[in-house]
Amino acid sequence: MAVQIFRLRGVAEDEAEDIRQLLTEQHFEFYETPGGNWGISMPALWLVNDEDKSKAEALIDDYQQTRFTKARSEYEQLKREGKQPTLISAFKENPAQFIFYLAGIAALIYLSTMPFFDANS
Repeated sequence: MAVQIFRLRGVAEDEAEDIRQLLTEQHFEFYETPGGNWGISMPALWLVNDEDKSKAEALIDDYQQTRFTKARSEYEQLKREGKQPTLISAFKENPAQFIFYLAGIAALIYLSTMPFFDANS
């Protein structure tokens, strides 16, 4: 009986491709289900043989731990070098877009809270 091994909803495409490649290299039989036209279904990878589940889970866990460690070290390196994006760097990069988004956030907050303040008058 088939068993779900990896959910693809919200997963970066490069990570999903790495998992597919990892399962293929280790000769696991699997198939993929899409999210459907409206994204209602669960996109996932499924193992054909449920007895392979523990081995595949261990393999995926190792991959994800390695990916996390690599991403964390890249983040720390960028932070040490002063290249990590900040609000100030975002403003400097594109001030018009930054101000537009800030105005949109302020408008959203105003429209969301306005009914509560008008109710007391």
